[in-house]
Order: sequence, then structure tokens, then C-alpha cells
Amino acid sequence: MEQEARILIVEDDQRLAELTQDYLESNGLKVSVEADGARAVDRVLAERPDLVVLDLMLPGEDGLSICRRLRPDYDGPILMLTARTDDMDQIQGLEMGADDYVCKPVRPRLLLARIRALLRRSEGPEEAPAPAAGSKRLAFGKLVIDNAMREAWLDGQTIELTSAEFDLLWLLAANTGRILSREEIFNSLRGIEYDGQDRSIDVRISRIRPKIGDDPMHPRLIKTVRSKGYLFVGEQ
Repeated sequence: MEQEARILIVEDDQRLAELTQDYLESNGLKVSVEADGARAVDRVLAERPDLVVLDLMLPGEDGLSICRRLRPDYDGPILMLTARTDDMDQIQGLEMGADDYVCKPVRPRLLLARIRALLRRSEGPEEAPAPAAGSKRLAFGKLVIDNAMREAWLDGQTIELTSAEFDLLWLLAANTGRILSREEIFNSLRGIEYDGQDRSIDVRISRIRPKIGDDPMHPRLIKTVRSKGYLFVGEQ
């Protein structure tokens, strides 16, 4: 799929957009560019690219607003470009439903690696460390998670999860009773080593908990184990 993947770059810096387009196309991807944030949502929904590279700061409409409006109707990966020094931009992007982010100034090889990882993940989840053998569907009381359908339900109602949130939930649930370190989670889901500072896993956990009926203040399903990582408990 990667060699046929269609990428839409939403970026108003024409020079950066052209350089990025040339680099990605030289690596086998099909790339188009949209410079106006006000037109981005309509274009994404009309063209349905396999992945969107979305700049945070855009004329017409900013990247956070675009991401928030896209998520109900677009389930492809969204990779956000953020300012290197602004941690809140990164957190807000993830909270709005972005799957990953790359800090500016953009390093083309890193961007390509992140795009490839997201495309692989959208095709299907990578193997989790020590998953429950052969499991395709896991049930924990009223919570059901189906890895083949990539859907989850709570009390019979579909849970709205981004692709990244589903992957993280499945990874934790497939390893019920085992503490997964941030390093393990990061490497499994993104294919790169944890840098010790990235907060994307923590942000996604905080978004997943209320969606699966877990109390964010006193979680009983996904527990934070201090200095070690996260533990999916399942039924108690």
C-alpha cells in the first residue's frame, strides 16, 4: 500500500510544501498540496487521501480546528506539524485526534519514517509484545474490543476511537495483567525509540479512559504504575 499511498500536505509555506512533496514523491508516494486551511476539510473529505500532513498554523483555519472537524468523518491518519518548542501544541493536536506529530523544522527522513509507520498501522496493527495467542476479540464485562474489525463497544454502543487510540487500547488489553513500559508501547506502536519526553502516550491514555467507562481520577481498567508504565487490569 505504501507505494500507492496518497498524501495530502496542508501547508501554507510554499517552499517547504514543494520540498516536502518532492522528497516524498521521490520515495514512491503520491503527494498533493493544499495551502489554504479554509479549504482543507472539504478537500480531505472529497479526495479521501490515505494520510494527511497538517500544519498547525494556517491561513483561513488553523490545524487544530481542521483536525477536530475532520475526525467525525475521516478515519485516516493525521500527522501534525508543530512548533518545536511548544509542548501544548503537540498535546492539543493529539487531543483533537491527530495520530502523530513532527516538530519543525521538518527533517525529511524523519517525516518519511513517521508517514510509513502510520501507513503500516492503518493497514493493521503491528504485533504487540506477548499478545494473547490468536485473540481477535477481547471482552471485559461491558467492554468489547475487536481487533479484526478494529472497533470497540461499551454496553453495546460503539466507542469512537481514533486509529492511534484503538491501537493503544488493543495493545494494553491484549497484555492484560502485564505492565507495559512507555518504551515498549512507544516502540510497538510507532516503531521508534522513546525519547523520554514525548507525552503522546499519556495524552491518549487520558482520552481512552472516559471512552471505555474508566474513571480518569480513579482508573480501574487502565492503571498508571508509577515509574513503570501502564497496566490494563480488565475485570475485577
